[in-house]
Amino acid sequence: MNIITFAPSKKAPIMDLLKNKVALITGAGRGIGKAIALAFAKEGAHVAFTYLNMGEPELQTEQELNDTGIKAKGYAADASSFEQSQEIVDQVLKDFGRIDILVNNAGITRDNLLMRMSEADWDLVLKVNLKSAFNMTKAVQPIMLKQRNGSIINMASVVGISGNAGQANYSASKAGLIGFTKSIAQEIGSRNIRCNAIAPGFIETAMTAKLSQEVRDNWIKTIPLRRGGTPADVANVAIFLGSDLSSYVSGQVIHVCGGMLT
Repeated sequence: MNIITFAPSKKAPIMDLLKNKVALITGAGRGIGKAIALAFAKEGAHVAFTYLNMGEPELQTEQELNDTGIKAKGYAADASSFEQSQEIVDQVLKDFGRIDILVNNAGITRDNLLMRMSEADWDLVLKVNLKSAFNMTKAVQPIMLKQRNGSIINMASVVGISGNAGQANYSASKAGLIGFTKSIAQEIGSRNIRCNAIAPGFIETAMTAKLSQEVRDNWIKTIPLRRGGTPADVANVAIFLGSDLSSYVSGQVIHVCGGMLT
């Protein structure tokens, strides 16, 4: 067996991992999506992003992205609409010339115990979290097939694997997204297109900030690293999956959960 050793490097970390790539990210006006967009921009990618309603936070995100020196543009669109998804992808292709990375990040929660969950809340979560990934992936597929290159990153969740009381709709949508990821990886891998999923655990966002300190503390006790994750922790994995560093990684689900689900 050959043993290869590497001497410590004193060089600066590798930069421009996504230089000149074009990324399309859904639901990137704030939170994890915004963190991914900014991380991609810092690595040299041009960024197109969607959000349901382009308000002040989304306009600020667009400005922050452009301030990094790359090309960025936000689009008001509903990724859960089949027609709007195709229209946005067509427009992004017209504006940017290509699409190298798709991040299906759009998602919502409507938590409740099943006995109290309405049909409307079930349908809405499945539509936004799962159908939007189908819509956007189907829309970008012809572009990536023609390029014979591409990376699709689906934002799943650890509860799509473990389940979670009070989140039957959300867990089902994320479990479906994992199955979708593995199927797409098998369908288009021969064209050098990769499809992977990221499964975040407890991530510190505006949404989790609304939880009581007691709930947060109890949740963190279940995490071996004894802290909540940050949007940047998720974005770092997205950089890896979007870059050529992961050129032989496809059909995988990468947990970003501090060891909570092992």
